[in-house]
Amino acid sequence: MANRLFEKTQIGSMRLKNRIVMGPMGTTGEADGAYTMDGVYYFEERAKGGCGLIITGANVVSTKYEPRPCTELSNFHHVERLNMLIDRCHHWGAKVCVQLSPGLGRQQFTDPFTPPYSAGACPSFWFPSLICKPFAKEDIAYLVERVGYSASLAVAAGADALELHAYGGYLLDQFQSTMWNDRTDEYGGSLENRMRFTLECIEAIKRNVPAGFPVQVKFTPYHGVPGGRELDEGVEMAKILEGAGVDALHVDVGCYEAWYKAISTVYAPEGHQLRVVRAIKDAVKVPVFGQGKLFDPARAEAAVEDGTLDYVVLAHQTLADPEWANKVREGRVDDIRPCIGCNECLLAGFSGKHYYCAVNPQCYAERDYALPAPVEDLDDMRSVLVVGGGPGGMEAAIAAAERGYDVELWEKSSRLGGNLWAAGSPTFKHDVLRLIDYMRTQVNKLGVRVVYNKDASAAEIAAYGADKVVLACGSHSVVPPIPGIERAEVSDGYLLGTREPGKDVVVIGGGLVGCETAAFMAEKAERVTIVEMLDDVLLTAGHCLNNDQALKAMLEERGVNKACGAKVTQVTDDAVVYEKDGQTVSVPADTVIVAAGYRSNNELEDQLDGLVDDLSVVGDAVAPRKILTAVHEGYHAIRVME
Repeated sequence: MANRLFEKTQIGSMRLKNRIVMGPMGTTGEADGAYTMDGVYYFEERAKGGCGLIITGANVVSTKYEPRPCTELSNFHHVERLNMLIDRCHHWGAKVCVQLSPGLGRQQFTDPFTPPYSAGACPSFWFPSLICKPFAKEDIAYLVERVGYSASLAVAAGADALELHAYGGYLLDQFQSTMWNDRTDEYGGSLENRMRFTLECIEAIKRNVPAGFPVQVKFTPYHGVPGGRELDEGVEMAKILEGAGVDALHVDVGCYEAWYKAISTVYAPEGHQLRVVRAIKDAVKVPVFGQGKLFDPARAEAAVEDGTLDYVVLAHQTLADPEWANKVREGRVDDIRPCIGCNECLLAGFSGKHYYCAVNPQCYAERDYALPAPVEDLDDMRSVLVVGGGPGGMEAAIAAAERGYDVELWEKSSRLGGNLWAAGSPTFKHDVLRLIDYMRTQVNKLGVRVVYNKDASAAEIAAYGADKVVLACGSHSVVPPIPGIERAEVSDGYLLGTREPGKDVVVIGGGLVGCETAAFMAEKAERVTIVEMLDDVLLTAGHCLNNDQALKAMLEERGVNKACGAKVTQVTDDAVVYEKDGQTVSVPADTVIVAAGYRSNNELEDQLDGLVDDLSVVGDAVAPRKILTAVHEGYHAIRVME
């Protein structure tokens, strides 16, 4: 399998060992904009994992007009760290394509006080009260010159190719689109005029790189929002870019108004961008890079085989598992740690942190967070008892087994996975089930002893005598004290499919679980209503904007009704009664589902006080939170063991 993925290919002067590409993602920079050493190690790990080509995140060419969002390539002193990054990737046979950006424009997200620059006087995306300042022509000329200079710096650093950052509603795309560009000079109006800035950047790059040096452009042929670019114009753009002499096209879809179409979420179907990619591939002769949830090796192989694209771009999947390419080549597909589309990585970056990956605690901390070497001396052997087989417990057991310890896991039910089963059972969230499969496979392969249907007591845990005990007992649903609430049921049974709804469903609670439950029930019921006390749904979700957009769009598409700012006062035999704005409303309901939050199963912690020497509590047993916190706490509880 996967023969086409591992073909050797050529783009200009660049020889590639396979068709697998690590896509561009923002990375943390030093105070001066240079790459951090953690960033260097992060890229090296993906090269070691088998990617044929690595595209860096956007390197801005100037900070004259906006604050630096991540890394910068604007002066001689930035070359050193970039060269270190490139050299270390080369050691593993990967090539490096440096992405250059003239800026974010209206997408500037770090300064809520200063109106950003853009193509026209459009609202700032993140701070809508700020109206952008249109660039003067001399400012455009300055940025074009800086793009050319940065290209020369990338060549000096040893780059194998360059990619122009011209997509996704960022600055160059703002010039390209009538949605943001209302100019009347030579940079506005016709498509050719709107592309002028982009074409001038391409010319500046080509003037500053050797002959045959590959130059590609990442662009957005289809925005997928009202007033945005339609595909027919995107096809014309592709032809114009090809005519400008670019060596490859990297296709993107969406913009921040529909961010979930650009950066995949758990709710997106696999291959969701391929229709657009295919349209571009059919219109041009240069190689085409495509993306959009292509983490299934068979699907990725098929996309190459049927001519939809030439290169498979994986982004967040390479965060989850840097070794995706090697594992596919070696036939170890069941060992691939799956991306679950949670976008905790994106949320972290836009919150001012470095990347975090929910399922890979070592992401962006490849050296600092590596597990100690497995024990070789029996005197160093440790015994570990893990109580609870959810994500935190399984991660702790896996890490302990990888350290060579003797590990036993007690699970009160008949299967591993915990609350992941309810989270992943809706038709639109099966990515989470892939995580269960992966973790369960590793538990079994590593020889962890699993005792099922074991409801542990403090006395039994103490009597076991483990050197280390990890409590990962999870959490359970909370039922609020509402008159008649005994007629309702918690969401788990409906999510798992062991309970079927009637025609009229009311979900009490509009947090993440409530909204996902409502969206799932809309596949089966005639009418679904969410009743939420806060002013909108998902206000407590704490997830990334693109996931928020995707789930809200799904609720709207499925016709789910929302009553927000409403307090449920009674559940009757056939209705849910709530108060809103001083009015009493009764909603017909033959099925009432409670999604009002969770409470930790943490009773054992106090009971074990003084009975075990080394005790860690992880995941929802500490407080109901996320998959990320469960996995990371389980891992680090074992990593720091002495």
